[in-house]
Amino acid sequence: MGAPTTGNVAEADPATRAAPLRSLADRVRQVALFEVFGLVLITPGFSWASGTPLLDSIGLLAVLALVAALWNGLYCTAFDRLEWRLARRQADRRPALWRLVHALGFEGGLLVLTLPIIVAWTGLAWWPALVADIGLALTYTAYAYLFNLAYDRVFPIPAPRAAATATPGLLADTNTAPATSASDTP
Repeated sequence: MGAPTTGNVAEADPATRAAPLRSLADRVRQVALFEVFGLVLITPGFSWASGTPLLDSIGLLAVLALVAALWNGLYCTAFDRLEWRLARRQADRRPALWRLVHALGFEGGLLVLTLPIIVAWTGLAWWPALVADIGLALTYTAYAYLFNLAYDRVFPIPAPRAAATATPGLLADTNTAPATSASDTP
């Protein structure tokens, strides 16, 4: 005989359950913290390495942060869904190799979005702008790995709640005897 079932196919087959994702409020907090901390930590180094005045660097990196924030929300949600579909794993349980793939994929996509902005903002030719963008991408890749690792530890995804709409009759197990307590036994 198999294990008792509730009659709910979604419960019986984990492949049909919805992916446990972060709430919209949690995702907004994640993106906002990522961009603010990134701007504060990375702007001074970019200004020094590029020779760009600090205020110009702040302006450029703020625009890039806005683009990155939009990309981050879209990319992380899509990656979380893909990871759930392929590995049946939540983002806060992501192993190191998947974290690396996540960070590299994010930065690769962001590079495509930000290179034209760097060229337009700085007046650099495409190759020097590409070098600057790659430098930012490498820096942000390391930062993204560490930030998301810390974020998942500090703000884990809550466990999914049981279905509130289930019919009590479907949840009853008719194949078992009534429960007994220690006081019921002689």
